[in-house]
Amino acid sequence: MGIIKGGLKASVKNSLCGDELTLYLKVSGKVEEAKFTANACALCQASASALTDKLKGMPLPRVKKLGEKDIFNLIGFTPTPSRMGCALLSLKALKKIFSQ
Repeated sequence: MGIIKGGLKASVKNSLCGDELTLYLKVSGKVEEAKFTANACALCQASASALTDKLKGMPLPRVKKLGEKDIFNLIGFTPTPSRMGCALLSLKALKKIFSQ
Protein backbone atom coordinates (compact mmCIF):
# COMPACT_ATOMS: atom_id res chain seq x y z
CA MET A 1 0.00 0.00 0.00
CA GLY A 2 1.07 3.58 -0.51
CA ILE A 3 1.42 6.35 -3.04
CA ILE A 4 3.88 6.82 -5.89
CA LYS A 5 4.48 10.47 -6.72
CA GLY A 6 5.05 11.37 -10.37
CA GLY A 7 3.84 8.06 -11.77
CA LEU A 8 0.68 6.88 -13.45
CA LYS A 9 -2.49 6.59 -11.42
CA ALA A 10 -6.17 5.83 -11.71
CA SER A 11 -8.97 5.98 -9.16
CA VAL A 12 -12.04 3.75 -9.37
CA LYS A 13 -15.12 3.09 -7.29
CA ASN A 14 -17.43 0.12 -6.95
CA SER A 15 -20.86 1.73 -7.17
CA LEU A 16 -22.57 -1.30 -5.60
CA CYS A 17 -20.74 -1.22 -2.27
CA GLY A 18 -18.80 2.05 -2.21
CA ASP A 19 -15.29 0.57 -2.28
CA GLU A 20 -12.74 3.10 -3.57
CA LEU A 21 -9.25 2.30 -4.83
CA THR A 22 -6.42 4.27 -6.41
CA LEU A 23 -3.68 2.35 -8.22
CA TYR A 24 -0.24 3.92 -8.72
CA LEU A 25 2.39 2.70 -11.18
CA LYS A 26 5.92 3.73 -12.06
CA VAL A 27 6.75 2.37 -15.50
CA SER A 28 9.64 2.35 -17.94
CA GLY A 29 9.04 -0.46 -20.43
CA LYS A 30 8.05 -2.56 -17.43
CA VAL A 31 6.41 -1.92 -14.09
CA GLU A 32 9.13 -0.69 -11.77
CA GLU A 33 6.84 -0.04 -8.82
CA ALA A 34 3.15 -0.64 -8.05
CA LYS A 35 1.16 0.55 -5.03
CA PHE A 36 -2.41 1.30 -4.09
CA THR A 37 -4.53 3.09 -1.55
CA ALA A 38 -8.04 1.95 -0.75
CA ASN A 39 -11.08 2.54 1.37
CA ALA A 40 -12.42 -0.91 0.66
CA CYS A 41 -13.35 -4.35 1.92
CA ALA A 42 -10.82 -7.09 2.69
CA LEU A 43 -11.37 -8.87 -0.63
CA CYS A 44 -10.74 -5.70 -2.62
CA GLN A 45 -7.58 -4.93 -0.66
CA ALA A 46 -6.31 -8.51 -0.86
CA SER A 47 -6.74 -8.67 -4.63
CA ALA A 48 -5.09 -5.25 -5.04
CA SER A 49 -2.17 -6.35 -2.88
CA ALA A 50 -1.73 -9.56 -4.88
CA LEU A 51 -1.94 -7.64 -8.16
CA THR A 52 0.60 -4.98 -7.18
CA ASP A 53 3.02 -7.71 -6.07
CA LYS A 54 2.57 -9.54 -9.39
CA LEU A 55 2.98 -6.37 -11.49
CA LYS A 56 6.45 -5.49 -10.22
CA GLY A 57 8.96 -6.21 -12.98
CA MET A 58 6.28 -7.22 -15.49
CA PRO A 59 6.74 -5.98 -19.10
CA LEU A 60 4.02 -3.55 -20.19
CA PRO A 61 2.70 -5.71 -23.07
CA ARG A 62 1.99 -8.48 -20.53
CA VAL A 63 0.45 -6.02 -18.06
CA LYS A 64 -1.99 -4.80 -20.69
CA LYS A 65 -3.16 -8.39 -21.33
CA LEU A 66 -4.07 -9.19 -17.72
CA GLY A 67 -7.69 -10.20 -17.25
CA GLU A 68 -10.22 -11.51 -14.77
CA LYS A 69 -8.81 -15.05 -14.76
CA ASP A 70 -5.41 -13.69 -13.77
CA ILE A 71 -6.94 -11.96 -10.74
CA PHE A 72 -8.85 -15.08 -9.74
CA ASN A 73 -5.63 -17.10 -9.99
CA LEU A 74 -3.84 -14.56 -7.80
CA ILE A 75 -6.47 -14.68 -5.05
CA GLY A 76 -7.00 -18.43 -5.39
CA PHE A 77 -10.73 -18.55 -6.11
CA THR A 78 -13.56 -17.17 -8.23
CA PRO A 79 -15.76 -14.94 -6.09
CA THR A 80 -19.53 -15.04 -6.07
CA PRO A 81 -21.27 -12.63 -8.44
CA SER A 82 -22.04 -10.21 -5.59
CA ARG A 83 -18.31 -9.97 -4.71
CA MET A 84 -16.95 -9.95 -8.28
CA GLY A 85 -16.71 -6.14 -8.37
CA CYS A 86 -14.69 -6.13 -5.15
CA ALA A 87 -12.17 -8.65 -6.45
CA LEU A 88 -11.79 -6.93 -9.81
CA LEU A 89 -11.61 -3.28 -8.71
CA SER A 90 -7.79 -3.20 -8.94
CA LEU A 91 -7.94 -4.67 -12.46
CA LYS A 92 -10.46 -1.97 -13.38
CA ALA A 93 -7.99 0.67 -12.18
CA LEU A 94 -5.16 -0.96 -14.11
CA LYS A 95 -7.20 -0.95 -17.34
CA LYS A 96 -8.14 2.67 -16.70
CA ILE A 97 -4.47 3.68 -16.41
CA PHE A 98 -3.74 2.32 -19.88
CA SER A 99 -6.88 3.72 -21.49
CA GLN A 100 -6.17 7.34 -20.51
